[in-house]
Amino acid sequence: MEYQQIIESIYQTIQPYAKEGQQATYIPELAKVDPDQFGMCIHTIYGETAAIEKADTRFSIQSISKVFSLAICLSIKGDELWTRIGKEPSGTAFNSLLHLELEKGKPRNPFLNSGAIVMADILLSELANPEEDFLRFVRAVAGNDTIDYNREVAASERENGYLNAAIANLLKYHNNIDNDIESVLKFYFLMCSVEMSCRELSLAFLAFANHRRKFDYADIQLTSSQVKRINAIMQTCGFYDEAGEFSYLVGLPGKSGVGGGIVAIYPLLYSVAVWSPRLNAKGNSVMGLKALELFTSETKESIF
Repeated sequence: MEYQQIIESIYQTIQPYAKEGQQATYIPELAKVDPDQFGMCIHTIYGETAAIEKADTRFSIQSISKVFSLAICLSIKGDELWTRIGKEPSGTAFNSLLHLELEKGKPRNPFLNSGAIVMADILLSELANPEEDFLRFVRAVAGNDTIDYNREVAASERENGYLNAAIANLLKYHNNIDNDIESVLKFYFLMCSVEMSCRELSLAFLAFANHRRKFDYADIQLTSSQVKRINAIMQTCGFYDEAGEFSYLVGLPGKSGVGGGIVAIYPLLYSVAVWSPRLNAKGNSVMGLKALELFTSETKESIF
């Protein structure tokens, strides 16, 4: 498959969408990012790589970090994790309080903000050095020791994180947070602030694309079955209330972030990352979604 030629052609095709949407202005530091950037990179399990434009520019991965959190939590807690977090699609926005209140403080899935805040609480309780251990895992799975947090972005999110604070308080009220709320929120925002490029994300997600290879990074181990379960949750919950649309148009397990990044995998073949900061009303990258829709259409490679 001529992936390089395909993604170069796709980039030209999606230019009419280049000015649609806007970056996440509700997070002041993200509002400063030049919105007119685009990067894309694909890695196959056979060692092939294709990349275009700003594939090596790092950006705030935001909610994509929740996949890394889930991997660590599932490694530590196993199926016990699901007593505190569900596995169902939400059909609501990523920061909604609606189902959380109705379901007495149990988040519908790990990729909602509420689910990720619970995972932050678990990691604070279970890891000896949570900040260092989380980053060590991300660096290991991406194969790059220079990946780091952006503490300015984390602070910006905390200063304006009123809705996430409400979520954390509701979780605490229902006894689904053990640690101090402020500590949990600060760690949650810090994980979201990790900066990676499309090339680094695509390489990192090969670990999830190739479930036949042993998953063992920085002392975090997952079985093949657990990796496949993570992929299943990405398929059904990775795009919040746009998960159905992504499945319909793209047909791959994936995860988005309000930094404009999207990562998707084709099991036992490739992982692909795309970045463009302009978001649609659901909080997903306009250019990124269109690029991935065309990519699976052109290659005829989706899980369906």
